[in-house]
Amino acid sequence: MAPSVSHLYLYVLGIVMLGSVVRCDFIESHFGAYMPGDIVLGIVESVHSKVQDLENRTSPGLYTCTDFDQIPFVTSLVAIHTIEEINNSSFLPGIKLGYLICDACVYGTKALDCVERMLAVNEPPTRLPDYSNFTSPIKAILGERYSELSIPIAKLLSLYMIPQISCTSTAPALSDKLRYASFFRVVPSDLYQTKALAKLMRHFSWNWVGVVTLDDEYGRAVLENFVQDAQKEHVCLHYQKVLPNYLGSADIEERIINIADQIESSNATVVLLILRPELVQMIFQEMIIRNVSRVWIASDAWSTTRFLMKMKDINKVGDIFGFTFITGDIPGFEDYMRNIRPSPGARNDFITEYKQMRSNCTQTLQTQNPSLLYCNNTDDSFLLRTVDLTEAYGQRVAVYAIAHAIKKLLKCDDTFCSEDTNFMPWKLISILRNMKFTVDNQTYFFNKNGDFENGYDLIMWKKDGDEKIRDVVGKYLISTDSVSVYEQKISWFNNTVHESRCSKRCPAGTHKNILNITCCYTCSSCAAGEYSDQADQPTCTKCLNGTSPAGATECVEWTVGILEWSAPHSIVVLIATAIGIILLLASIIFFIKYRQHRIVRELFIFLCIMHVGLAVSFGSVIAFLGNPSHHQCMLQQAMYGLGFTLTVACILVKAFGSFIAYLSYNPNRQLYLSRFNRAFVNIAIITAVQAIIFLFWFIFDPVFVNKTQSKDNPVVMDYLCTYGSKIAGFAMMHIYIAALAVLCFVFAFKGRANENEPIVFSMLFHLFVWLCFVPFFFLMENKRHIFQLSAIMLSNYTVMFCHFSPKWFRIIFRN
Repeated sequence: MAPSVSHLYLYVLGIVMLGSVVRCDFIESHFGAYMPGDIVLGIVESVHSKVQDLENRTSPGLYTCTDFDQIPFVTSLVAIHTIEEINNSSFLPGIKLGYLICDACVYGTKALDCVERMLAVNEPPTRLPDYSNFTSPIKAILGERYSELSIPIAKLLSLYMIPQISCTSTAPALSDKLRYASFFRVVPSDLYQTKALAKLMRHFSWNWVGVVTLDDEYGRAVLENFVQDAQKEHVCLHYQKVLPNYLGSADIEERIINIADQIESSNATVVLLILRPELVQMIFQEMIIRNVSRVWIASDAWSTTRFLMKMKDINKVGDIFGFTFITGDIPGFEDYMRNIRPSPGARNDFITEYKQMRSNCTQTLQTQNPSLLYCNNTDDSFLLRTVDLTEAYGQRVAVYAIAHAIKKLLKCDDTFCSEDTNFMPWKLISILRNMKFTVDNQTYFFNKNGDFENGYDLIMWKKDGDEKIRDVVGKYLISTDSVSVYEQKISWFNNTVHESRCSKRCPAGTHKNILNITCCYTCSSCAAGEYSDQADQPTCTKCLNGTSPAGATECVEWTVGILEWSAPHSIVVLIATAIGIILLLASIIFFIKYRQHRIVRELFIFLCIMHVGLAVSFGSVIAFLGNPSHHQCMLQQAMYGLGFTLTVACILVKAFGSFIAYLSYNPNRQLYLSRFNRAFVNIAIITAVQAIIFLFWFIFDPVFVNKTQSKDNPVVMDYLCTYGSKIAGFAMMHIYIAALAVLCFVFAFKGRANENEPIVFSMLFHLFVWLCFVPFFFLMENKRHIFQLSAIMLSNYTVMFCHFSPKWFRIIFRN
């Protein structure tokens, strides 16, 4: 039994040792840097910028990367330095963080290869029935630098819900938590960057710009957002050009020349470059050869790139503006950079490659990789001079974000972490979404989309000898959606403030006539009664409290033209209205006194209703006087329309009754029409129809106060009530009353009773008055209100004297 146990023990030990060897070989062959730890973080960085011989790839072999890129190399060192800083502190007591770094080589498929190999270090996750219990050795992933690579990584990691934090990927699509549930970033979305870019252009009145962007998902998304934001800020694009993201593209040089031709020939002196630094370098080199300068607007991808600032003749390209993310000094990192070496127990092939390149630095090497400047075998501070270390500060924040989430998940205090380090990675996501954390005395948090919202610094590249240095000259605040520019800190190329416009400014006193697009226009003088006191006004402004000659930049004061209470016409109207109201009061008192008289007894209620209707109609006249308001304009029409309709409805009911009595020779028809002779119901229905007309009128074509220059006196501004933009409601109101009057006339005329004569006469006179009103309505627009209230007064008095006065005299004289 002992021998068998011994053999079994040796067998198991051999399997374990073989697995360890396989695992070590696996890590050695696929990851550029590695340090074991209790909790391992994955880091995906494009330390190289090209994949060798990609065009001829026909089999799924390993990728060979070329063109060492010092910026992501430094970014990876920031992550390593921050992890070591945490390990050397009591931040996570008793826990050591490790890392795996894989080179994505700015190629999406290679980035996916990196992530798949990180997840498969122990066993392929695809063997599991589901991923809720998948204990990946990688608890979180940092990267990638470029959105084009972060997007496929985020899609894959969202399947396993492993958190991913990027310090520079800004594509707006990554804010979509339905598609990229586990993605976070320590920078704002490009939705805000494009807003900032457009507002910067608006600030300097650059409304005619060119754009060159990457021909990938990121570039297209940024361009789409910029176009939308530019339209809001009245900025137009003269041209849009694209370049491939892959530097090894066969026609890259030809396309650079074509873009340089477009830039040189365009009258747009401002160019937005949404490109990789290497592509910007190629464009700048071509522009320097041509001796062409422009104002260049940098996207976040290259706005702080040090090797571009140190290009030969960089000062000849013109002024350069850009926006930067969160930046800061990394404690102890400069000393770390002066003596770069892997930590004990760690391996870093990138450091080895960098040092080998530095030791073999020749002029040939510089030509092949222009970003490696200042070749000096003895210079240990090369990267400190060629890379802006503050640019990589976001990587430090990203590492600490994960560390804070781990600390909270593991319930760590100052001496001990109580939970198991072999946790499910997805547990970090809810913590990251809801926590606030502090790094270097600054507080940060992720919004609901997993983004930071801390805004941008506006920087300008300034001349510093033969090179350029960056200087903060403003800010963009996301909270207020505004750009602040420190004008005193800006120094322009050749001391000249650049203009980039499709058309010259239209001076004050003129307005723009838009041509094909909003930024291209001609200028026309303002018409009389209008002015513009600023340049580039889309329209001239009407003088509200004054008037002006053609081409004016200001208004002269004028008087307000209203139907004032003290005006002679107003006094006449007030006297006539007062007399009418007094007569109505006397009349209703008279009819009340003689309500049992045979002439009044049957008609008493109708007479009361008619008095009410006429009183309301008389009251409408008062609303025509004084300074009109919106509600006063409504009141004018509603009081007259409803009041007079109520009066005519009573007359119509009476005429209809007479007409039915007249049909005694035709009993069948008389019996049929008698069914509709419901006096009060008919009055209510007739008035309600008019009310519905008003309702639709005031909702769909409301009246309003219109201020127009008087045709009689050019220094008078008439304040007039309109009848709606289409006057349809006003017309319907009068047509309805006219139709009722015609029916009254027809029924009364057919009835042929002597008592119908007042109806015939009053309705004929009413129709005559309003027919006379029609031509004045169209010919004398500024006097419409006077003619209308005059017509109202005549109609009211006609009804009152035709219908009431005969009854007064008959009752008085017969008594």
